[in-house]
Amino acid sequence: MSLATRNGAGQVDAPVSPPKVVRQRRVRPGLLGLAVLLIALGGLGAAFAVTSVRATGSYLAVARPVEVGREISAADLITVQVAGGQGLDPVPAARLNEVAGKRAAVALLPGTLLTLGQVTDAPLLGPGQQQIALGLKPAQVPARELHPGDKVLLVSTPDDNATGATATGTRFAATVIDMVSPTDNERVLYLALPVRDVPAVVALAAQERLAVVLTEAA
Repeated sequence: MSLATRNGAGQVDAPVSPPKVVRQRRVRPGLLGLAVLLIALGGLGAAFAVTSVRATGSYLAVARPVEVGREISAADLITVQVAGGQGLDPVPAARLNEVAGKRAAVALLPGTLLTLGQVTDAPLLGPGQQQIALGLKPAQVPARELHPGDKVLLVSTPDDNATGATATGTRFAATVIDMVSPTDNERVLYLALPVRDVPAVVALAAQERLAVVLTEAA
């Protein structure tokens, strides 16, 4: 509605327009909640990044190959920086003196982080035992992986060039110390054997007349 007023001079002022009412935009609760969620996720991402950086530390890694059973020296190891490390349990670099002098419980490969489970103070060979290594093809290994402590039976196979060979093979009980795979088509099995059986097993291995049977898993 417009109003007209008369001033003292007899003039009539122009009509006065009513004031406009500005409508306030309503904020949707869903958009507000989404904004809060994005802010929260951004904060969590920043916190995770800071935590990861803070978790960076110095750890021991293998610098050169160390055969199973061999004593580990400081020259076999290097110090590396590892960020995060969730799910890993590497040996801190500050514990180098605790590790040096111990023996490798498994074969140590260059470029891998060292863990306490890979070193040992316990003798790998029992009284009256010696260690040998057998080179085998993948099909000659009775399991996809053999682990330290597994019990195996070495059975001699017949000699095709000998006369009067019998079907019954000689058997030798052995304990797995470690197994490594230098190539996809080669397996090296480290075994602990009684001293009395070592000459015969070595001779049979040279003739490729040994079969490996897994009798007990560790």
